[in-house]
Amino acid sequence: MPRLFTGLEIPAEIGMRLSLLRGGLRNARWIEPENYHITLRFIGDIDDRLADEVADALDRIHRDPVEIRLDGLGAFGKDKPHSIHAHVELTPALSELQAEQERIIQRLGLPAERRKFTPHMTICRLRGGTSPAEVANWLAMRGDFQAPPFIAGRFVLFSSKASTGGGPYVIEETYPLAA
Repeated sequence: MPRLFTGLEIPAEIGMRLSLLRGGLRNARWIEPENYHITLRFIGDIDDRLADEVADALDRIHRDPVEIRLDGLGAFGKDKPHSIHAHVELTPALSELQAEQERIIQRLGLPAERRKFTPHMTICRLRGGTSPAEVANWLAMRGDFQAPPFIAGRFVLFSSKASTGGGPYVIEETYPLAA
């Protein structure tokens, strides 16, 4: 039973810039740069038949490439921080691409995503014991991270093993963005 999600890949140059931020936080499990991505829709654990239906349905998406801008760093989990991420600017094109995928996945009978789409790229996961003050200090020193914008020319259907996240991820299908 595959665990699937859709996402956008990150250029190696930007992955390298982000990887230079690693370190300085105890209890952090840093994501390997080759596993950096922007999740569009987590699909979850589904059977092979439904996975094939998802892959076929996503092939019907015809949209233009999407410009991606990273604008700073942040953390999820205010009182109990659990991850550090790069912010991704929510543009109309990115929002529409994600919403179309959401509609397709729901039409196949899967439940709606419970969380509001907040585009981001996780760079590390935090285990218990990392205090909000430590995270705030780390972000104060590095939070103004900037990278040049890039064009996402395709989106990807990824699979992963059931784990606490962070990869390795396998590209199952790619879908060009070209209306």
